[in-house]
Amino acid sequence: MDVHLRDLRYFVAVAEELSFTRAATDRLFISQPALSKQIRRLEVELRTPLFVRDRRTVALTPAGSALLPHARRLIEEWEQARRAVADAASAEDAVLTVGFQTSIGRGLIPAVTDAMDRLLPGGRLRFRQVSWADPTAGLANGDVDVAIAWLPVPDGGFSWKVISREDRWVALPSGHRLTALEVVPFAELTGEPFVALPPEAGALRTFWLAEDHREAPARIAAVAETADETFEAVASGLGVVLLAAGNAEIYRRDDLVYRPVGGLSPSELAVVWRTGDDREAVRVFTEACCLCTDAAASAVRAAAARRARSAC
Repeated sequence: MDVHLRDLRYFVAVAEELSFTRAATDRLFISQPALSKQIRRLEVELRTPLFVRDRRTVALTPAGSALLPHARRLIEEWEQARRAVADAASAEDAVLTVGFQTSIGRGLIPAVTDAMDRLLPGGRLRFRQVSWADPTAGLANGDVDVAIAWLPVPDGGFSWKVISREDRWVALPSGHRLTALEVVPFAELTGEPFVALPPEAGALRTFWLAEDHREAPARIAAVAETADETFEAVASGLGVVLLAAGNAEIYRRDDLVYRPVGGLSPSELAVVWRTGDDREAVRVFTEACCLCTDAAASAVRAAAARRARSAC
């Protein structure tokens, strides 16, 4: 069995962090048991241990130290090859894959498409929905070229520009006691069961639970990997969930009620790309998103106004 590039990425992450937990959660966005299983498979394939482990420490074996520079070089060479192929493909037909986790809406994509037609004739956009379990919206593993994603994204290797700041609202099942309020103070929500993002979402999960505004951790009633799963869980009465003001309009449903939440900082929607990816199509897309920020903000304000009127 040949060693896959993914195995080398996993090995390098553990070797640089000297921690399976940090490598899994902070860099690879997978579970620690899954990472340990892959490293064991690599060691079996190479017929030698790569790490010395005990309950507190992780260290490279001599074989692991010998592998590390070669693994880094192979990964870098593959990245160079991937960029060369992407550049060649872009030169022939500028197709940009855009990752997203919630519907983008806000009038942004039509405006961006028009701007790209002017700035990059022949450029085309392709969209890919990514699970909440990947807080980079597909950027980390190369599935997408750019992403429209909610902050925060993981530190290291990513750049972004905010394109919309929106108040946080709450989605409630119809008939919930708090639907009688026009604005729900966050203190009224701290005892409610919540529908949460997967643990792999890390800081993004923490943000949408508003953990920094709580004295005690949120009570998790269900975990959802997509927006549709989230709202089905809320409609079923399993719990409530925070969402951006613009998404209250996009995900309008008869069995859900949306209300603004008082006392929380706003959410931020951003265009995100891999730091150092200086392809023209990426640059043009990010510039177009920034040029169209006003269109997105106007759409959000209009949606919020409609929601406010319907709540009265």
